[in-house]
Amino acid sequence: MTIGMSLDERRAAAEQYALVRRGVGLIDRGQLGLLEVAGRDRATFLHALLSNEVKALGPGQGCAATLLDVHGKVQVVLFVWVAEDRIFLVTPTGMAQKTAEALDHYLFSEKVTIRDASDETALVVLAGPKAPETCERLVGARPPESPWSHVAATLGEIPVRLVSGGRETGEAEVWIVSAAAEASRVRDAVVGAGAGPVGMTAFESLRVEAGTPLFGHDVDESVLLPELPFENLVSYSKGCYPGQEVVVRIRDRGHVNRMLRGLRLEGDDVPPAGAEVVASDAPIGTVTSATWSFGLERPIALAFVRRQHAEPGSRVSVRFDRRALAASVSALPFSR
Repeated sequence: MTIGMSLDERRAAAEQYALVRRGVGLIDRGQLGLLEVAGRDRATFLHALLSNEVKALGPGQGCAATLLDVHGKVQVVLFVWVAEDRIFLVTPTGMAQKTAEALDHYLFSEKVTIRDASDETALVVLAGPKAPETCERLVGARPPESPWSHVAATLGEIPVRLVSGGRETGEAEVWIVSAAAEASRVRDAVVGAGAGPVGMTAFESLRVEAGTPLFGHDVDESVLLPELPFENLVSYSKGCYPGQEVVVRIRDRGHVNRMLRGLRLEGDDVPPAGAEVVASDAPIGTVTSATWSFGLERPIALAFVRRQHAEPGSRVSVRFDRRALAASVSALPFSR
């Protein structure tokens, strides 16, 4: 297994993985960005720009969505949380300012303000089948089960927002949002409630098994929205938004030439991102993320592959370091 780790480090990562699959783990997501969108026109403004329904969401509700360009290509993936007096937008790492500028470009006479609150905010995630009950034991409340629904609460004297996640790990998730100044106190309280910290190696295994694309790795500005598993990112009934015509035209009259799929690899070696996927010695795609799967006990990957080879079970190879590893295409999420 060539993932650059010692045996002890791999054992620790496997234990962290098991925490999330069987109990509850703590994942630090503080590197994500957070924008606050305020003003009386905030909902109609975002509704006209994002790929999912915003205007009909009430306080305490939310969704995942994308901002596309006019060609249907993904500029950013966002989590939208509607509060009483503002709408929170969670952005990928390093994307808060760029997203704010992209939204500001569309502002004309609307009464809307956009503020980057990333440095003021801490985000941690309770993940695992015991996440909701651990949250309730810790805070005395839990958010509604619907993805990205949320509720205000207090952890001791600390104001927090509790958010139901989108199962990016494949398990139940409760996000706990607090002021950055309270991050260490929140973390200590959560660990004290029995949630063991989960590192990046275990998180990557969970994420890739769940088939969750990561912006900047599996998704970037070259990717058409329909090339992804995107059902939770789009509303077909909400009306126009940038790129909508392309998305609908592909749905109704065409198809994409490549699709994001999983790969189950044979052997113990984990290929690098960017490794070439081939069939009959011809290039048919590219690996975007790869990891050791602690659930499947083998290397797995996310990769864009040509539509003709995207059927689950199709046999392919992955080339890197002058080698070719046998692999088979998998639907997402991976079945364990």
